[in-house]
Amino acid sequence: MSERPLDLGWMRIFCEVVRRGSLTSAAENLGLTQPAVSYQIRKIEDELQTALLRRKHRGIELTADGKRLFEIVSNNVDAVDLFTQQLRRKSERPSIRVHTDYAFSSLWLIPRMHAFRAVDPDINIQIVATQNPLRQGKEDGDVMVIFGSRAEAGEGAVLLVSEKIAPVCAPAYLQKAGAETDPRALSRHKLIHLENTSPTQWFDWRTYFSHFGVERHAAMEQGDLTFNNYSMVVQAAVGEQGLAIGWAGLVDPLVDAGVLVIAGPALDAPDRGYWLVKPKRQDGPVRTLTSWLVGQAR
Repeated sequence: MSERPLDLGWMRIFCEVVRRGSLTSAAENLGLTQPAVSYQIRKIEDELQTALLRRKHRGIELTADGKRLFEIVSNNVDAVDLFTQQLRRKSERPSIRVHTDYAFSSLWLIPRMHAFRAVDPDINIQIVATQNPLRQGKEDGDVMVIFGSRAEAGEGAVLLVSEKIAPVCAPAYLQKAGAETDPRALSRHKLIHLENTSPTQWFDWRTYFSHFGVERHAAMEQGDLTFNNYSMVVQAAVGEQGLAIGWAGLVDPLVDAGVLVIAGPALDAPDRGYWLVKPKRQDGPVRTLTSWLVGQAR
């Protein structure tokens, strides 16, 4: 007998012949000719130097060696088929890119993604976070959540989280700094700022104090901190570094857990906030995701 390993391609042919009980039927199912299948079976028998099946007038009959070989080979073929099916399903799973900013992705979207996977585990989600999602190139089936006004979001957009803010800080910071929470008293604290290089406007400390008629002099700004990422702003507030502006919908879980506390009166802009922009293409997976996002917001 030859010592070289057999070509694995024969496994499927042999299994198909046994399962169909006929060389002709197996050939039709495999897209081969009957003589080609018959040749392959003879080739296997020559390699193994044993008869695997007996050809009858109507079909075939396995020999003892054929039965034993079929038991071994069929299990391997089934395992390979199952694995390849899983790989195909994995590669064919729909994938959706979600464009949004750092704050929304890290503080609102990512903590909720386990809930979406429970609803539809077959949809792959790729979160693309940037400072300005509108500047990113996107495909028709991509989903986008932006911060801005109704006009900026465009026709058909859905408001997920309207802008409502309040000063927040760590409980220990408020305790050390004093319990006064009126805007004039807050203006004397160390403030944590979010840098804004986007044309989109949102509440900042200047507009907050202006709303309450409080003027904060330049001398009070010594010791303030400024970050270009809202997650860093929140982390600085948690770390007792000062007062930050807390956006409802983003810091709520931290306030509910007592990690941050509300330190002053709130302001809101009902027509401004995080908008789900209407996708250009709304196939099944995109509709599933956008409906889920709207449901989570409500």
